[in-house]
Amino acid sequence: MGIEMAELKDKIQQYATRLGDDSLVLGHRISEWTSHGPFLEEDIALGNVALDYVGRARMFYTYAAELAGEGKTEDDFAYLRDEREFQNYLINELPRGDFAFTIVRQLFVDVYFNYYLTELKKSKDSELAAIATKSLKETRYHLRRSRDWTIRLGIGTEESKTRMTKALNDLWGYTHELFEPDELEIELIAQGIAVDMREFKTNWLSDIQAIVKEAELEMPDAEWAVRGGREGFHTEHLSMLLTIMQSVHRANPGANW
Repeated sequence: MGIEMAELKDKIQQYATRLGDDSLVLGHRISEWTSHGPFLEEDIALGNVALDYVGRARMFYTYAAELAGEGKTEDDFAYLRDEREFQNYLINELPRGDFAFTIVRQLFVDVYFNYYLTELKKSKDSELAAIATKSLKETRYHLRRSRDWTIRLGIGTEESKTRMTKALNDLWGYTHELFEPDELEIELIAQGIAVDMREFKTNWLSDIQAIVKEAELEMPDAEWAVRGGREGFHTEHLSMLLTIMQSVHRANPGANW
């Protein structure tokens, strides 16, 4: 038997919420570069990328709130949930790090979202498909930036190459959970709603290898992996991020700007 409509609605709401979590948490991390970029143009560019992610989060949360009903809004999802209720991938919550760390993280997730959103456009859920269509245009721009910066830093100075190598090795173990759907996603994949990320893992890896090679860098060979984001198990960094991000709203609940 198929999933009952009420149950399906609840699962789509959970799915939209976690996609919002991914976007909000990463958008906040990128926003931390504001006034700290390596030069003015890049400072502005990073700010725009952060805004793209926050805007994407708003779309997913607004849809989740619509499905949840009970007068919920996007703010309930962004500001009134605790760490264990967030289901973002761990790679998104890691501290900003240096510029090389940010660029490598963006390369990994930009290539990922380029494939993910392309597939989400085909979702039988028209709202998810519409959000994917809008977000994909931004993601393609993000990918051009992260690819170009990876190459520039890889073939740049010894210092930039060393930092990029360290970032590749420090982040690699966080990429594995990107391709491991849980029970919720598997059920929605069967319904033609969610994306089966296992289907593009090989293409993702091939793209990353090609860019890393062009940058004259080496692919990580470490086999370690960290998981847990989709189950609500996070690094110690997320709670600190949420404390900062949610402080104003929690101090002034219901305030309007």
